[in-house]
Amino acid sequence: MRASVGDRLIVESPTTGEPRRDGEIVALHHADGSPPYDVRWSDSGRTTLVFPGPGAHVHHFAPADHARSPRQHGDGPGLQQSEGHDDDF
Repeated sequence: MRASVGDRLIVESPTTGEPRRDGEIVALHHADGSPPYDVRWSDSGRTTLVFPGPGAHVHHFAPADHARSPRQHGDGPGLQQSEGHDDDF
């Protein structure tokens, strides 16, 4: 799985009838876009460190969809944005 700042992390509920969770990836910990990610959850507004599991996927946004420029932890280069699509684990 690879992500960029501004992409959405969507986590499907493991329990039938429970809503899925989604949030914006606000920071990366690896230059290659691999997990873990800092995610700001849409349901709570809280930001947490996330190691996505098998029920999660990333929705990528095209560069024009990003309101902010990418940022990441550490000194690595920024990541290129990809066309809008989802990646499954």
